[in-house]
Formats: sequence, C-alpha cells, structure tokens
Amino acid sequence: MAIDEAVLNARIKGVVSDTLRFYRWRPSAVSMGKFQKAETEVQLENCKRQSVDVVRRISGGGTVYHDSEDEVTYSIIARKESLKANDLGEVYSRIYAGLKEALEILRVTADFNEGRARACPNLTVNGRKISGSAQCHRRGIVLQHGTILVRVNLEKMFTYLRVPWAENCMQVVSVARHKITSLYDELGKDVSIEEINTALANGFQKALDIELVEGELTPCEIQLEERLCRQKYATDDWNLRGK
Repeated sequence: MAIDEAVLNARIKGVVSDTLRFYRWRPSAVSMGKFQKAETEVQLENCKRQSVDVVRRISGGGTVYHDSEDEVTYSIIARKESLKANDLGEVYSRIYAGLKEALEILRVTADFNEGRARACPNLTVNGRKISGSAQCHRRGIVLQHGTILVRVNLEKMFTYLRVPWAENCMQVVSVARHKITSLYDELGKDVSIEEINTALANGFQKALDIELVEGELTPCEIQLEERLCRQKYATDDWNLRGK
C-alpha cells in the first residue's frame, strides 16, 4: 500500500509516467477501506493468530481478504485525462473495460454495465463477483487498485473478515457461494500468474489504446515508499485507527 501511494505522489509531482502495476500479498493480508473501523470489519485475533497482516488503504470501499496464493492485485495510477474520464464512474468504466478484455483473453466473459457505474462497483461473471476495486483521487490523478480472484477459499476468507449480521462463519459462506467466483471456478482449471499478468497487460493496452513499457520503481518512488511505510503503513495509528 505504501508503494501505491508513493507512485501516486510521484505522479502528482510529475516525476513519473502513468503506471500500471501488478502485485501479490506476502503474507496474506486484510485491507480495509480508508473510513472503516477495524473492530467491526476484521477478526483481529484470528489475523494475529495466523500471521495475516491488517492494513488500511487510502482508497474507499470495503474490507478485503488478500490471499498470498489465490489472487492478483493490480493498480493503475494515471491522469484522468489520460483515461479520457471526467468522473469516478467514467474511470471505473475505462479501467473495467481493460479487465473485461483481459478476462476474455482468459476465456471468461465478465459483466459490467458501463452506463451504470456506481461507487466501488464489482466486475462479475453471471452475477458473481470476480473482481472488486477502489479509488483515490488527488489533484487530477486517480489511483484505482483491485483484485482478480484466481481461486477462492470462502471458509478461510471469512475466518478473517467480520460480518455483523452473521452468527458464524459458515452462515456467511453459504451466502457468499452464490455471490463470489474465481478464474478456477469459471474455467475448471488453474491459470498461472504469468498468464494472468500477460492477459491484464494486453487487455489494458487494447481497451485504453496505450502501449505499455516495462519499468521499475524510481529512486524517488522508493524513497517515498520507505518513508510512508515507516511513518504510516507500519503503524497501528493508521491501520487500526485511521490516524
């Protein structure tokens, strides 16, 4: 999360280009939206017991469990004018068009009504969520990050997420089975992380009419990331209390 914010800040300063990044979570982690309360959203004792990290994002949206093996996370940091988008809904539409193209390459047909984008919409397959995303906007630059579910273990997921209306984990799981899917569930086979990353890159290039150039974090971004990690993302004040 510190890297995502560092790239965002560097882009605001104009010292780096628009950026597409793919990453995974090691160890597994729970990420909360900026305004959420840890005690009502996260099974903190279970996370601590199983060495699952808990981190607060600078984006909105809900609480998400990120499995170290079973998902790919993407982030896009770009000027809204580069995306040919004026508002939150148009940004989602443009970026989700890239995700749809990527899933088509992987032979999965996703649903997203571009004319009805809402705050933090999901990308679905036959009505079941396969990707969720969230945004942060600063000075004409947007950060959108989100997940592609490669596999999903609902019992594990809801060991770490707190659902206020549920009496137990399995009650949530029985509902979630009808609302969440994954590449494995749709294809009946595993897809390598390399295949997914390539499909995502090609999908975004086609949908956004861009040419991607492989790169690395600049010294400026690394310096920003290290400071943000030390002063913010490694602290309970930010992660648990939002301060």
